[in-house]
Amino acid sequence: MTSLGYARVSTMDQNTELQIRELEAAGCERIYRDQGVSGTKTSRPELDKMLDRLSHGDEVVVWKLDRLGRNTRHLLELLDGFTESGIKFRSLRDGIMTNPDSELGDAIARAMVTIISAFAQLERDQLSERTRAGMAIAAFHGRTAGRREITVGHPNVKRARELKTQGLKPADIGKIIGTSRATVYRYLSMDAE
Repeated sequence: MTSLGYARVSTMDQNTELQIRELEAAGCERIYRDQGVSGTKTSRPELDKMLDRLSHGDEVVVWKLDRLGRNTRHLLELLDGFTESGIKFRSLRDGIMTNPDSELGDAIARAMVTIISAFAQLERDQLSERTRAGMAIAAFHGRTAGRREITVGHPNVKRARELKTQGLKPADIGKIIGTSRATVYRYLSMDAE
């Protein structure tokens, strides 16, 4: 039996360190990780690799249920596939284990998975609904969603141009105004437009 872990974070800014540490402590021999991949994506490269590698008797371990399935239906499909292939499943934070060799334990675990993932899906749906409602209110008041556009008149653009005329390099300008060198180049190119 091989114990395989799967970790996922939705954005590149997040990190999998906590998940990895707990998966290693749980005895995972190999850990697959998707970085910057939303749980709603159909294809997650590392998850796909792990699923292709699984064989009878292996165990899949995740930090939490929401790291594995896109939604309740997808999660249950994965668990059905695990059971049919003789693969055990364990969710560390949710305290859930399935074992294809134990019908009673598997039935209770599946019921818990269904309940927990249904509530997680409800939470995601409510968040999305609140976001859409907030955007509609903002639009009603003439505001648009997203980051405000930076124009030539923006203080950072003006400051970057001043520092450039003083002979500073873009990297140094970025350190002074608190932006990346690439952003400084973008600010400086606005002057040419």
